[in-house]
Amino acid sequence: MSAITIRKLPDGAKQRLRMRAAAHGRSMEAEARTILLDALNTGHRVDLDWIEQLIAVGGEVGGVELPELKDEPATAADLGPA
Repeated sequence: MSAITIRKLPDGAKQRLRMRAAAHGRSMEAEARTILLDALNTGHRVDLDWIEQLIAVGGEVGGVELPELKDEPATAADLGPA
């Protein structure tokens, strides 16, 4: 098991954690662990609907043709007098 230290909690956060832990019959450490694990185990889906909408609009207007660019090595920069 690992341990962490949390610094710079907002004012009153420790007291609210103490009250919440007491309401659940747990220590502050157990309550903090429960809160953290619940948050990490909750699946958060990133909203990518806008990408699907953009693809759909592109399809409606016939898509986009981009020119194929030839890959060439970069030239040396001219930095002026040496």
